[in-house]
Amino acid sequence: MAKQNVAEQFVDILTRAGVKHLYGVVGDSLNPVVDAVRRHRGIDWIHVRHEETAAFAAGAEAQITGRLAACAGSCGPGNLHLINGLYDAHRSMAPVLALASHIPSSEIGLGYFQETHPDQLFRECSHYSEMISNPQQMPRLLQTAIQHAVGRGGVSVVTLPGDIADEPAPERAAETALVTARPTVRPGDAELDALVELIDGARKVTLFCGSGTAGAHAEVMQFAERIKSPVGHALRGKEYIQYDNPFDVGMSGLLGYGAAYEATHECDLLILLGTDFPYNAFLPDDVKIAQVDVRPEHLGRRSKLDLAVWGDVKETLRCLIPRVREKTDRRFLDRMLKKHADALEGVVKAYTRKVDKHVPLHPEYVASVLDDLADDDAVFTVDTGMCNVWAARYVSPNGRRRIIGSFSHGSMANALPMAIGAQFAAPGRQVVAMSGDGGFSMLMGDFLTLVQYDLPVKIVLFNNSSLGMVELEMLVAGLPSHGTANKNPDFAAVAQACGAYGVRVEKPKDLAGALKSAFKHKGPALVDVVTDPNALSIPPKIKAEMVTGFALSASKIVLDGGVGRMLQLARSNLRNVPRP
Repeated sequence: MAKQNVAEQFVDILTRAGVKHLYGVVGDSLNPVVDAVRRHRGIDWIHVRHEETAAFAAGAEAQITGRLAACAGSCGPGNLHLINGLYDAHRSMAPVLALASHIPSSEIGLGYFQETHPDQLFRECSHYSEMISNPQQMPRLLQTAIQHAVGRGGVSVVTLPGDIADEPAPERAAETALVTARPTVRPGDAELDALVELIDGARKVTLFCGSGTAGAHAEVMQFAERIKSPVGHALRGKEYIQYDNPFDVGMSGLLGYGAAYEATHECDLLILLGTDFPYNAFLPDDVKIAQVDVRPEHLGRRSKLDLAVWGDVKETLRCLIPRVREKTDRRFLDRMLKKHADALEGVVKAYTRKVDKHVPLHPEYVASVLDDLADDDAVFTVDTGMCNVWAARYVSPNGRRRIIGSFSHGSMANALPMAIGAQFAAPGRQVVAMSGDGGFSMLMGDFLTLVQYDLPVKIVLFNNSSLGMVELEMLVAGLPSHGTANKNPDFAAVAQACGAYGVRVEKPKDLAGALKSAFKHKGPALVDVVTDPNALSIPPKIKAEMVTGFALSASKIVLDGGVGRMLQLARSNLRNVPRP
């Protein structure tokens, strides 16, 4: 049996850790690794057109599967292109292993062609970034990198010079057991007792939930019922907490709606569950706050806490629910539910008249029809910008759908690359990319990746020929828009030229048929929808002294853009409010 080289051992360990795909662009320093992948049955090389796409795709795969995913870039410029997608994966706590191949080891530090120092460059967007400079470091260094990515949730980067990758692997190298899943973390009894005391002593409690509530929907609902608490959520908590929620009071933050802001400010005790909500301007400073998070570095970095609880949300609530006294007073909860329904009633009025006849199409209408027609277990990937607004307002979670985007890093051009990773991760599920024309055109080359692998991703392109969110930011800041207009081609024709299905929609009556045809098509499809660039309006009560970009005060910043089925949910929840 031929002796393994370092690259072959590297690939073996990746497959043992559960990695199924290695996304990247080939290059000379990567050749030993790519060849090892070619000869290994347990892993596939996914050839994308830009390394940024590779990192976004790996991050999306990790978020869909919960397993380690991987990407690679060749030396110098190749692996530098990974950095934006790796920042996104790291801030999304997606376990990703990035291979940054390197120049010949004998030339490091001598200004060689394409020389960079990737082990230093990636430190800010990773838990672990080290270089293999000697074959004897394998496999321990790679195993350590994997355990950082999986155990801490985020990115690890391994730098590997091409010549080292081609050298023989060490004989009888220790292969220790790999960490491939994270444990639950239970708070200590003292912390639980302190939290119980706060809850029992408060008359009005509000829960505000983030992505850390994944898998804890039943526990959050049981807890809210026991303490009669309104439940709000951040954008990343939407898919986990909004559905089947009779305590829902909407979302707070830049794209917020409903009564979440009021519920978090008018309570006696605010409990933050699994959220690293970044906008402290939306958090109160005059109520008691407790925070539960599995990552202790998140505790108290957004607001002053009265109690910090280090623990997994699900496990913490399982311990907490039997200990707290059941509350019987629903008045605060019922008042917030009514405020929520009233707020949504007011928001939707501007978008309920003749939207099916408006040309250019209202993007709200497009998102609403898309929500109705998409599969119940569809995966939505969402571009940063106005598509975030439409997804936040119109995509209806149900416990089976997934909604992923660059919600913490805020990068443009993420929806198409994430859709690639999501589709490889879940080949039997419908994957829909909600793309803006600005984001799509930024990494449009990787539409060819869909065609090359015949991935059945459906791209719904909200084409308003502008950088819409940037225009809105300029407007809020009192500036005239400048440099935001896009001169676009017929994107449907571009899709057809690439060998995919493409259809352009300019009239509302054609929208549903176009989406249905695209969804029925077995391969990649693009629906280019011409939308109204002026569709999003600003509330009329913004004062001059409040115009400081998006860090505006409280509910005044709420974007008036419709809320889809959420009004129906709010109305149904009002049935739980006792009538006098």
